[in-house]
Amino acid sequence: MTEDDRGDRRRLGAVVLAVLISQVLLYPGVPDLVVALGAPAGIDAGMWFLVAEFGAFVTFAVVWGAASDALGRRSPLIAAGAFGGAASYVALAAVPELGFGFRAALAVRVVGGALTIGAFSLAITSLMDLGGGNGRNMGTAGVAIGLGAAVGSVIGGALADLNAFYPVYAGAAVLAGSGLIAATVDDRVVDGGERAEDDVGFRDVLARARTTRGLAVPLAFGFVDRLTAGFFALVGVYYFQDPETFGLSAGAAGATLALFFVPFAVLQVPFGSLSDRVGRFLPVVVGSIAYGIATIGVGVAPIYPLAAALMVLVGVCGALMAPATMALVTDLVEPEARGAAMGLFNVFGSLGFLAGFLIGGSATDLFGYTPAFLAVGGLELAIALALFPAVKAIAPGDGFLGLGGGTGRSPSE
Repeated sequence: MTEDDRGDRRRLGAVVLAVLISQVLLYPGVPDLVVALGAPAGIDAGMWFLVAEFGAFVTFAVVWGAASDALGRRSPLIAAGAFGGAASYVALAAVPELGFGFRAALAVRVVGGALTIGAFSLAITSLMDLGGGNGRNMGTAGVAIGLGAAVGSVIGGALADLNAFYPVYAGAAVLAGSGLIAATVDDRVVDGGERAEDDVGFRDVLARARTTRGLAVPLAFGFVDRLTAGFFALVGVYYFQDPETFGLSAGAAGATLALFFVPFAVLQVPFGSLSDRVGRFLPVVVGSIAYGIATIGVGVAPIYPLAAALMVLVGVCGALMAPATMALVTDLVEPEARGAAMGLFNVFGSLGFLAGFLIGGSATDLFGYTPAFLAVGGLELAIALALFPAVKAIAPGDGFLGLGGGTGRSPSE
């Protein structure tokens, strides 16, 4: 690993960090923001506000990845997505000033999501192209994701207590800054070195998804893991602020979300490196089981201190499984198709976020908070138990529970 690799890893990590900060800045204040944008109060409007953005994530993640693989360059596209996302935040803040309603705000969210996913997905793909170990590189992405979410939730909550639109303005500034950082990344690093004679595009990577042994496994885990994250982003915010549960302010709710995001961030690199040494099996399966149990615990906790402590445990378990899951994609896919493959992974992840918003919002509206937490945590447990044999097959390791290593490399490598 060269010094240039280290420098570009830091810069790409900073881009991922900035994108997450900009995104999560809005979450603690969503209940008030949607009202300021012309929607009626309640979890339903907040659900559609988040769904609009992630629907665009699903639609455009692989498009950006395939475009970068075909172009042979990533950093200009990362910068374009970041600057476009910043402009969409400015447009969102202008919606009520121009006399438009909530539907216009949702349309702006769709456009902004289509642009922002390019910066996010391609920055992670660029990290995949670096040397130094797949687990370490994905751990860097995980640190940036977790730390960005932690910083965004705390600052966003504090800003939302002052004014509903302050987090939107801050998000625009942070996204613009990430575009400037992206412009400094040397495309010689993310070029992929020796490219294949034929460009790899959307249809190619979908074909490889069907034929690459085991690729569906990290896609499935990515879907469910992000489903729970989407659930916390929507239902968790309302849950902690609801006067009938804990009655926290937007700032306190943001700080509570940070109890999850901080350990999720700081443990990504050590746990990612751990998965390089012991294999992906133990972190993915055991981490997912513990994650599901802790998620259920948050929803049934009778007092806030216990719920807060369990949020920390959720973060630790998430940090154990997340980099290993992303690294499985890198293990199984050839370098020239990684842009589209990570785009596909983010499609499944974004579908998971969408499902988390829709299932969480609908279940909470119909049945209340506790059944919603039971359903989402139970789904995490179910996927871990159902795919236990599949993970063992593609990332077997050696010895007790796979502790002897084995990273799930493709049989063709």
